[in-house]
Amino acid sequence: MVASQLRGPGRSITNSRVLAAMGKVPRHEFVPERLRAQAYDDHPLPIGHGQTISQPFIVAFMTEQLEPKASDRVLEIGTGSGYQAAVLAELVAEVYTIEIVEELAARASADLKRLGCPNVQARAGDGSRGWAEAAPFDAIMVTCAPERVPGPLAEQLKEGGRIIIPIGPSWSQELVLLRKRRGILEQHAVLPVRFVPMTGDVKSE
Repeated sequence: MVASQLRGPGRSITNSRVLAAMGKVPRHEFVPERLRAQAYDDHPLPIGHGQTISQPFIVAFMTEQLEPKASDRVLEIGTGSGYQAAVLAELVAEVYTIEIVEELAARASADLKRLGCPNVQARAGDGSRGWAEAAPFDAIMVTCAPERVPGPLAEQLKEGGRIIIPIGPSWSQELVLLRKRRGILEQHAVLPVRFVPMTGDVKSE
C-alpha cells in the first residue's frame, strides 16, 4: 500500500513520519470483516450508516497537509471507523475525535482501545460544535464536508494552528488548508474531493 499508493507514480506523499504511520497502523482492523480482503486497496470502503473509510492516499494526504508535530493536540471531526485517529495517534501527543453516529463512535472507541491507542479520546457528539473543554487545539482535521467552516472549530484553533477540511456541496467539494493568523483563517485550496456531508448544527464561521 505504502509503496504503490502513497509513494508510487503520480502520488506525492513524502513525509517520512506519515509514511511510517501508514505502514504501521493495521487498516484491515478498521474495516468490516466481509471487506477485509479489500482493506489495502486504493479506494474508500463502506463502514455502515452511510459512512466510509477514506482511501489510503486521502488519509495520508490529509495527514501530511496538517503537518503533525509530536507535541500537537489534534481534534478530528468525523471518527468513522477510527482509522484516521489511529494514524494521527502515531504522530501527535493527543487526539480528540468526535463521531455523530453513536454506533460508529462506540465501535471506533472500542477498536482504538483494543489496538492500543492510549493517546486517543473518542466520543459521540455533534462535531460541528468541536470539543470546547479540551480546546485550544494545534490542529483540526475534518473528514466530513460542511459548506462553510463551522465557527466553533475556528474559535477552538490555536493561533498559528492548522485546519484541513473538505468544503462545499456534495457535487463540488474542495479540500482546503487553513492557517490561523492574527485570529483570521487564511485559506488555501489543495485538492478536489468528495466526502460525506457534515451533519449536526454546523454553525458557519
